[in-house]
Amino acid sequence: TDYNQLGFNLRSNLFQGGPLESQSLMKDSYTPDVIQKAVRDPRNWHGRRTDQLGKWHEKDTLNRNVQKALEDK
Repeated sequence: TDYNQLGFNLRSNLFQGGPLESQSLMKDSYTPDVIQKAVRDPRNWHGRRTDQLGKWHEKDTLNRNVQKALEDK
């Protein structure tokens, strides 16, 4: 009976999924030319700068990836 009930739910499209078109508050708030002119700086993300610990983790991850690539060769 569970199998038949699941089949009925799939046939009747109860699981419709997510919306096909997403909405963004930024796109609704600004004109398209403002969004195109925006400069995205990965070092200064929303006014926050990467601190020393973040830079260390970034270098450590890069070092581990290099070591792993060397071991694979």
